Amino acid sequence: MKALILAAGYATRLYPLTLHQPKPLLPVAGRPMIDHVVEALSAIPGLEQCYVVTNAKFAAQFQQWAEQSAARRPALRFTVVNDGSTDDTNKLGAIGDLHFVLTRHPLADDLLVVAGDNLFSAPLTDFGRLGREKQAPVLGVYDVRDFELAKKYNSLSLDPTGRITFFEEKAAQPASTLIGIALYYYPKATLPLLGQYVAEGNNPDQPGRLIQWLYPRVPVYGWQVPGVWFDIGSRESLAEANRQFTQPRAP
Repeated sequence: MKALILAAGYATRLYPLTLHQPKPLLPVAGRPMIDHVVEALSAIPGLEQCYVVTNAKFAAQFQQWAEQSAARRPALRFTVVNDGSTDDTNKLGAIGDLHFVLTRHPLADDLLVVAGDNLFSAPLTDFGRLGREKQAPVLGVYDVRDFELAKKYNSLSLDPTGRITFFEEKAAQPASTLIGIALYYYPKATLPLLGQYVAEGNNPDQPGRLIQWLYPRVPVYGWQVPGVWFDIGSRESLAEANRQFTQPRAP
């Protein structure tokens, strides 16, 4: 099993913090944010390799981080992929970056995809287990408990088996406060569908657009994220993540 961390954004909303340092390398509880992402992923049995897709501006910083991480986690291989973009005007978008990696590093394995600014207070062990069991795409879902906040993300519905029966990105009137987050499991058999999505000229940016396109074509399931989830998009969310991750964890 492989993992791909999406880390090619420029995080302009966090300027000046991210002018010279990528968001996933900002410290949270004294460690780079991406370390917490890898820690949550590494709880999934069978994970062998982690790709990090970034841009030309920050590739060298991620390469340095990857070399240090490989020394600490010898069982996990790290590969940094530079998408060649230099700023927001020529970025590829999240789905574009996923496609970029798969065209240059063809995979014959299941793939986990997660945004490098998504943090989890609990390990993702059962997420990987469900993906393996279903052998179908799985989306991480989380209850934000606020309809206005849900509008910033998406709207979805699940049937009693957990299968997605409705998904709309950036819904004006969300059906509930349950949202899909940037956490995906794609079995190897479904990876060619990504090429079809891109070839049809669909939106290459927001990764939820791929789920919106995918769920009417193949079964896609939701997995409710346990504990607390952070989407680090502002100074406030960064400060809260620092506070939460600095607190002692319950045994």
